[in-house]
Amino acid sequence: MGSPLAEGVLKQDVRAAARLMRRLDDQQPDAEQALRELYPHTGRAWILGITGSPGAGKSTLTSRLIGKFREQGKTVGVVAIDPTSPFSGGAILGDRIRMQAFEGDPGVFIRSCATRGAMGGLSRSTSNVVRVLDAFGKDVIIIETVGVGQDEVEIVSAAHSTIVVTVPGMGDDIQAIKAGILEIADVFVVNKADRDGADRTVRDLQIMLEMNLNHDIPWRPPIVKTVAAKGDGLDELVEKLEAHHAFLRQSDRIAKFNRERIRREMLDALRSRLLDAAAATIDAEGGMDKLIDDVDGGKVDPFSLAESLSGKILAK
Repeated sequence: MGSPLAEGVLKQDVRAAARLMRRLDDQQPDAEQALRELYPHTGRAWILGITGSPGAGKSTLTSRLIGKFREQGKTVGVVAIDPTSPFSGGAILGDRIRMQAFEGDPGVFIRSCATRGAMGGLSRSTSNVVRVLDAFGKDVIIIETVGVGQDEVEIVSAAHSTIVVTVPGMGDDIQAIKAGILEIADVFVVNKADRDGADRTVRDLQIMLEMNLNHDIPWRPPIVKTVAAKGDGLDELVEKLEAHHAFLRQSDRIAKFNRERIRREMLDALRSRLLDAAAATIDAEGGMDKLIDDVDGGKVDPFSLAESLSGKILAK
């Protein structure tokens, strides 16, 4: 093994893992080499996704789940997707502040990632950071999305088990229909269930599930009421999550998930390289402004230009 960062991760060196994640987020070449070396050591962690509207209590719920898994002796990695700071371009570390109770716990690794304009509630480097945590030896990896609303459905492609968090009185039933949330949830959580309207929210979800679900499906998403701030309902939530994990293991769904994940990562890597090659070709042709001038001046149409550029890229 040639990468010191990869060696450090496999030795569970926290600093090496943190440095590698940072360099992956910054798209540094040595980080990709380290990830290549770590790849054969991944694929063992159970990946949980937590999504839902802003203000639903996702971070508090995540913190409580960390505690429950630690009580079971499991190690936990957390990827908290935060909004991008308008000043530094990095993550606004709200989730780390809220999870300070686990600071110093060697069994917990929390990483905040900035969205940096990425849609779908995830960061562009989320998958890579999850791979690092997997190779690092974490038993459970929790991905908490930024909470952007209708683009949250991307989490289903990144997690084995997806938790959708709703709260009473926020119109989450309508939000769920708009975002396709019903289709991605493996477990629904009605958080802040001590508020008025919690039972109605549960009933509304049950009705919508009956309307949308195929009655022959083998897994029906349960609905769990929690008050994450107090820890209420967390034992039941963990029980339902573990039941879903057992369901995945007993079927071929984890194998299908892994194949789809590999396909997506391969296409993402290919797309990134093609874009880099396109940028280099454009620079060699005088830059984007010159090409735009050529089109604007009537020297060439955009379709012929794109065909010419793509031919040069493929010829390299």
